[in-house]
Amino acid sequence: MRVVIDTNVLVSAILKDRTPEEVTLFIASRDDMEWLVTPEIMTEYREVLGRRKFSLPADILHQWFTMLDVLTTTCSGSEGVDFPRDRKDAKFIACALAAKADYLITGDRDFAEAQKLLTTTILSVSQFKRLVCERLDRPRSER
Repeated sequence: MRVVIDTNVLVSAILKDRTPEEVTLFIASRDDMEWLVTPEIMTEYREVLGRRKFSLPADILHQWFTMLDVLTTTCSGSEGVDFPRDRKDAKFIACALAAKADYLITGDRDFAEAQKLLTTTILSVSQFKRLVCERLDRPRSER
């Protein structure tokens, strides 16, 4: 299963724990899932997490940056994706398109408009947890 994670989900995973962290670590820990990024997404992850307003300690940043380096799969985003609703989000749509991602996980409602551009299913963190994580955690006989 191929998954793209929006930056807001990653930030929530680090700052708030709970469901975003649970889902992010679930994806990272599974051999049957690929966390997809492009170089542009990785740059955004690092830049946003390093913002002063989050005041993340250096050891926490190092831990997450190391995890991102080890557990993500880099693909090249397709150029020319236009998403006028929020141009900064185009990189996530491009990644999902180029990698033929199964899911794009986001807390950003702007992506609802992008669903018509993708075969990728766009879900919130709680939807992904309920529809994917909980289903995969059940014994095979109950799926």
